[in-house]
Amino acid sequence: MAEASISVAQDQFSCPVCLDLLKDPVTIPCGHSYCMRCITDCWNQEDLTGVYSCPQCRQTFTPRPALSKNVVFADMLEKLKQTEVSAQCFAGPGDVECDVCTGRKRKAMKSCLVCLSSYCPGHLQQHETFFKGKKQHKLMDATRRLQEAMCRKHDKHLDIYCRTDQQCICYLCVIEKHKNHDTVTAAEERTEKQEQLSKKQKDLLRRIQQKVQEIQKLRETIESHKLSAQTAVEDSGKIFTELILYIERRRSEFTQLIRGQEKAAVSRAEGLLKRLEQEVDEMKRRDSEMKQLLQTDDHIYFLQSFRCLSASPEATDVPNTLCSAFTFEDVTKSLSLLKEKLKDSCDQEMEMVSGEVTYIQIIPTPDPKTREDFLQYSRQLTLDPNTANKRLRLSEGNKQAFDSGSVQPYPDHPDRFDQHLQLLSRESVCGRCYWELDWSGSGGLAVSVAYKSIRRKGEGDECVFGFNRQSWSLFYRLSGSLFFHDKKQIKLHAPLSCCRLGVYVDHRAGTLSFYSVSDTSMSLIHTEQTTFTQPLYPGFLLAFGSTIKLL
Repeated sequence: MAEASISVAQDQFSCPVCLDLLKDPVTIPCGHSYCMRCITDCWNQEDLTGVYSCPQCRQTFTPRPALSKNVVFADMLEKLKQTEVSAQCFAGPGDVECDVCTGRKRKAMKSCLVCLSSYCPGHLQQHETFFKGKKQHKLMDATRRLQEAMCRKHDKHLDIYCRTDQQCICYLCVIEKHKNHDTVTAAEERTEKQEQLSKKQKDLLRRIQQKVQEIQKLRETIESHKLSAQTAVEDSGKIFTELILYIERRRSEFTQLIRGQEKAAVSRAEGLLKRLEQEVDEMKRRDSEMKQLLQTDDHIYFLQSFRCLSASPEATDVPNTLCSAFTFEDVTKSLSLLKEKLKDSCDQEMEMVSGEVTYIQIIPTPDPKTREDFLQYSRQLTLDPNTANKRLRLSEGNKQAFDSGSVQPYPDHPDRFDQHLQLLSRESVCGRCYWELDWSGSGGLAVSVAYKSIRRKGEGDECVFGFNRQSWSLFYRLSGSLFFHDKKQIKLHAPLSCCRLGVYVDHRAGTLSFYSVSDTSMSLIHTEQTTFTQPLYPGFLLAFGSTIKLL
């Protein structure tokens, strides 16, 4: 109700010009009231005409009326302001209420640590008046935590701090439980702790500023990353479109070449065909004449015609390889080989590009440490039967290989190792990749990675894993381990202690690592740091009696 009354009062005492509560209210002859400044400004604009009017009712006055303050309105406005201020001081949600107010509580301004009460400004004045001249009471900003500032055991104010026990106590606690402890007043400890807190706050502000800068930098990096990705998508789209257009153009040119060659060859053949048909017609005509001549009884006519008919007409030569010369089968075979080469080259390059894409990160990915970390980069591999030496037998969906001791009925293939008991995986690895294999048998083995360009035919070193620049190999045997690359040997002196090996490749970083793996742990055998320029293919060399199985 009070708020409603205030609202009505504000409407009644508002200036019609500025629409605010009247300031220095004046009443003009027509009875309407204005702020002194508002009506003065209005009438100043009417000085040229000499006729002054009320902005509300438009009643005119001549001469200009004298203005004087309306004392009654001024007093009423002052009381209205006080009432409004008083209404605004009522306690709201979350405010500390005055403990003395009855009815609707006002907002407390101070709390007394002696009285354990909180007071609004009016009752605080009464409190100070009542205790004036007596023992001074301790006041603090209004708080709900007055009881927490009192000792629960002695009901005394906690004004001492025990540094020994790190807690606030009263003076009676010092005598009883905290005797001979390091104690100071709460104010002294507050001062010291406040200095410490100020330092921590400064450090926190510094860290906040640092984090804000990092956040801003990260946001800029994210936006840059998005822009870079969008640019890459658009550019790659253009590049693939150009490639498609290039293939289409070459296809069109090749189609025109075939059609042109077809037209020329057919035109030539048709010319030859026409001449041959003409020769056949001429020979048929001569044959008919010869039949008639053979049947004539006129010896003189026969002898006279014989010379003309016995002469052989000119004949057109026909190539012996006529049919095979006009076939396009060889062209189709050549194009099929070109398609395979382009596909292999494209797949190889796309593996490299895809590996580059996976490395583009906003937040760098940490190097794997545990087996669980490595398994995040696990890759399912299969053995490529087209690369397997003919003594190696593959099984279990091309996951397992062993030396069979006899030649297998594999067809000849340009990718097959013909002399060494080696084979590669069907899949290449790029980026970060990890795979495991189980080994069994009495012989050793070599676990390798190689470029696809490694030679396959012959007994030379250029075909053996680890003995050329195209491959890196760990020879794993009972007496110890050896690492080879380009014929260079590193003795590792790591005996064959388990039957499971793990291989980790970080293509971009040039890292190749071999691990001995068990169910609970994995230990490093060797790490090689190098530079890889092509996609890598896992490779394996098996000694007699050895079996490997990819996991």
